[in-house]
This record gives sequence, structure tokens and C-alpha cells, in this order.
Amino acid sequence: MRKTSLVLAALLAVAGICVMLWPVFMGHRLQSNAATAVQEFLADRDEPEQQYPELLAALQKYNRQLYTEKQCNLVDLEACETPAADLTAYGIADEIIGVLEISAMELAMPVYLGASDAHLSAGTAVLGNTSAPIGGNNTNCVIAGHRGWRGADYFRHIDKLAVGDEVVITNLWETLAYTVADIQIIQPHEVEKIKIQPNRDLLTLLTCHPYASGGRQRYVVYCVRTEK
Repeated sequence: MRKTSLVLAALLAVAGICVMLWPVFMGHRLQSNAATAVQEFLADRDEPEQQYPELLAALQKYNRQLYTEKQCNLVDLEACETPAADLTAYGIADEIIGVLEISAMELAMPVYLGASDAHLSAGTAVLGNTSAPIGGNNTNCVIAGHRGWRGADYFRHIDKLAVGDEVVITNLWETLAYTVADIQIIQPHEVEKIKIQPNRDLLTLLTCHPYASGGRQRYVVYCVRTEK
């Protein structure tokens, strides 16, 4: 009887350790997958200015249309899954449009089009009905990321960013540099605060706030285009 009890106690202890270590394992796996996706994307960019001309034209048209129509379909921060384009239709099987790099956060993450659960689990994502990440006047590309996800950091340390820090996105065609200009905390329904601002080229980072709060508010980092 005593031996059985000891065995059960040992099994429970092992199970407890496994439960505690599971988030660490998952976090490492997610971060590793994201790092691999970043490396593969950058390695595959051969003569980027000649790649996917039809996709580039479609995204440019999409951005112009968003501005002309005043982003009329951007009605809720939670309804932004629709991508600017279906990348698989252009032969991009992994659906990655670019890589986001922020040295102040020691972060390099893949960027997807459309903020679906799958995309946000794998990296960062451009909110639907915001500008595609190709830069240009009258654009504001809003990139969302989890404030930590199943043990992976993702945007957890976004509060390390300060005005003047550099944020870089490398898309399929070029590398675009931005500088942090402002940081705000907004409510989930305040979509006007992430819309395009006339005559500006913006990149906006968006995540939940406070950390581990379940998303009561949104932490927003506004970045303006600079020369690279």
C-alpha cells in the first residue's frame, strides 16, 4: 500500500512538472517557428523588385481605394480578419507578406495579411481594412500582435518602445523604415484613432493592454516613415 502511494505521488509530481513546463515548451516552439519563417522569407527575396508585379499593383489599388472610401468598412477593431489580398492566389503558400523588425524589443516577426486567429498565433498581422504594408502617401498599415501568446513574447514588451525608436518592415519588394512618433492607450471601439491620416505614411502597432488583462484596452504605437 505504501509503495502504491509513493508511486502515485511520484506520478502526480511528474504530471505537475509537465503542466508547469508546457507553456515554456509551447512558447519556445512558437518563437522557433516564427524565427524560421523570418529566415526563410528573407532568404527567398531574390531580386525583390521583380517579384509579384500583379500583387504589388493589387495592393497599391487596395490602398488607394481605402483612402478614397475613408475606410468605411473599418467598423470595429475585432472585425479585421479580411486580408487585403489572398496571397495563396499569387503562389505565396505561407501567406507571409513581410518581416517586422524592432531592435528596441529584440523582435523579428513574420507579417501576415488579415488578423485571423491563425495569423496572430503564428506572428503579427495587418488588420483588414487598413493599408497594406507597402508604404506610400495616405496610408496607415496597422499591424497587430498578441501581448504574449502561449508562452511566446510576441508584442509582450511593446512598452519598451519610446519615441524615436526605429521600426522596420521588409515586404516582398523593399525595406521600409519608420520612427516611433507617438504612443497612446485607446478603447477597442476607437477605430478612428487607427485610420489613415491624410498626406502621411504611417505604420501603427496595436496590441492588448494592460498585459494579461484580457484585452480591456489597446496599446497603440504610431510610427512615421523615414528614409532607410
